[in-house]
Amino acid sequence: MSRRGRPGGRDAAADHRLVGGVHPVRELLRAGTPVAELLLASGRERDTATRELEELAAAAGVSVRRVEREELDRATDGLVHQGVVAVAPPFRTVRLEQVLAAAEAAGEPPLLVALDGVTDPHNLGSIARTAEAVGAHGLLLPGRRTASVTPVVEKAAAGALAHLPVAEVGNLVRALGELAAVGVWSLGLDGEATVTLTDHPLAAEACVLVVGAEGAGLARLTRERCDALVRLPMRGRVGSLNASVAAGVALYELRRRRDAG
Repeated sequence: MSRRGRPGGRDAAADHRLVGGVHPVRELLRAGTPVAELLLASGRERDTATRELEELAAAAGVSVRRVEREELDRATDGLVHQGVVAVAPPFRTVRLEQVLAAAEAAGEPPLLVALDGVTDPHNLGSIARTAEAVGAHGLLLPGRRTASVTPVVEKAAAGALAHLPVAEVGNLVRALGELAAVGVWSLGLDGEATVTLTDHPLAAEACVLVVGAEGAGLARLTRERCDALVRLPMRGRVGSLNASVAAGVALYELRRRRDAG
């Protein structure tokens, strides 16, 4: 969120965030997330997307205001907002037990994603987008060495974070231990692992996929705490995939294994 404050409003930024982009804002409104105001660039055409946003805002009782695009640019620190910005409360994370409770309420074994040292906001947003698409129950972010949810992340996630719970777990190694205690296995992605994800029996069980940083991979303590280390099958000459692509391939394999029974 920009520290310049709300466009046309007061400068205190701690009490709200600015979410930019058609898809992220639309999903905020669809999800029923509290939105204080919808801001549209004065030069933005009233196309299909704009009309849909105005209709969703009206249905939710959210006021719509036209402002100069330059004002939105300044307020969002240059975010590619497409002339659409929502003023919303600060992003809310949940507790780990709430994510597990949601999976139980859905009658499904937990499918979670944990990030270990992923600092690129675009990778975080992309992973969140895929996780929501495959029906994961939550995204786990440690308090250190991993990107947090920012406007750039929300834009990259294309609205997925309006629906995907994000749990701040503080210490990832401890959180993996807590998950193990309730029967959720941790599978760490590791390009040097001897077993592929497609061949591992735990891939069909309640599990958390642990994704490490590009280059460095999983931290040593995280590797040691994972119940299994798995790799993706590689046939080409390129030795590795970037973190978000690897996570996406792995998540769809986990979904395939679950759907296969």
